[in-house]
Amino acid sequence: MSTPNVTEQLADWIVNLKPADISAEVRAEGLRTFVNWLGCAVGGADHPSAGHAISAIGPFCGPKTAQVIGRADRLDQLHASLLNGITSHVLDYDDTHLKTIIHPAGPVASALVPLAETRGIPGDKLLTAMIIGVEVECRIGNAVYPDHYDRGWHITGTAGVFGAAAAVGYAIGLNRTQMQWALSLAATQASGLREMFGTMTKSFHPGRAAQNGAFAAHMAEAGFDSALTGIEGRRGFANILSDKQDYDEILEGLGTRWEAALNSYKPYACGIVIHPTIDGCQQLREELGPQKIEQIDAVELTTHPLVLELTGKTSPRTGLEGKFSVYHSAACALLRGDGAPTAFTDEVVNLPAVVALRGKVKATPDPACHEASVTIRLQMKDGSTVEKHVERAIGSRERPLSNAQLEEKFLTQSALVIGQAASEKLLEMAWTLDKISDLGVLTAASIPESDTAEA
Repeated sequence: MSTPNVTEQLADWIVNLKPADISAEVRAEGLRTFVNWLGCAVGGADHPSAGHAISAIGPFCGPKTAQVIGRADRLDQLHASLLNGITSHVLDYDDTHLKTIIHPAGPVASALVPLAETRGIPGDKLLTAMIIGVEVECRIGNAVYPDHYDRGWHITGTAGVFGAAAAVGYAIGLNRTQMQWALSLAATQASGLREMFGTMTKSFHPGRAAQNGAFAAHMAEAGFDSALTGIEGRRGFANILSDKQDYDEILEGLGTRWEAALNSYKPYACGIVIHPTIDGCQQLREELGPQKIEQIDAVELTTHPLVLELTGKTSPRTGLEGKFSVYHSAACALLRGDGAPTAFTDEVVNLPAVVALRGKVKATPDPACHEASVTIRLQMKDGSTVEKHVERAIGSRERPLSNAQLEEKFLTQSALVIGQAASEKLLEMAWTLDKISDLGVLTAASIPESDTAEA
């Protein structure tokens, strides 16, 4: 059986898509995706990783045409894309395409916002381009997941670069051949390794995907050619980086079956496979009360093996490592009722009470347990036991965050960085993205109040 012309057909769909081809329901989910991304980008803007990255970038920065979200810094378009990708992902609080564990908005929105500010692209076109980019990266992810991920590739980086290239390419008006070049230029830059989880480099992956994807589109726009089969070619992305190549996942139902409509949003700032444990432990704390929690002698978790593969750090030393420790997350949720970014700081990870309870947590892998489920059993000092089963956590497709919950999440993290008043103004603007003609107004509104006052 011959291989379909995946890159060509995908490029053709991208360049010919009209805004009217996207249903109101899909656009509404796209807007939720943007709102969530913007809140996360502001929330992570003062993380040390951003300061380190800007220090490194300084000597190489071009004309400062784009605002870094949540900071006073301005950079050139491509480096602003990199920074936005880092800050929107560093808290591990961003969106998730649950079928592939891709965090879709990081690579795509992070590339589009600096482009829109630099080249005067209005918000309605940005929203359309973002939905296209999310759709492309998730479909490509579907085609190679789980084999590609199991090999150790960080799929947000490797698939995300296609999403950024498609989104930017659509926004700047590439033709079909140029879009094929852009997708192939993206394919040759697809990277990101899971070995880096628990370090700043994990957030570098969506940042680099945003930067490289945008660069791929601009290179193609300038006539820099590439292969026309970068996705499906014998030595292309899918065949080199995976033993699974399901091209129907990329091509079937384009424009009718929308992966972009399946996005989900994290209520907790850590690896998504931990969320059922945090949800259950928070419920137990509410039901038992803080005093009873102090009488816990042991905590037993029954989880899917993937949970321990991804988040099995038993003795995290930093906040970033804590995001990949189901043990820390369980202890923190029981003791503090916390799963927000405040649960994953260096200080909290090393609190004596948290460390002590963390040492009492044991996790048993059970292949029969669904990846999104957990059973929690508390052994109390008086010999009694308490059990809680979570079938699906809050934030899942079965229990999605409402718009009101998204707003609360946005304001809670954003206010810590830019202040309450600025956060409320920015949130209001985000919900009206498709009515904004000048994205520079939105990015300027993300600057911390203290920096705005000084300016």
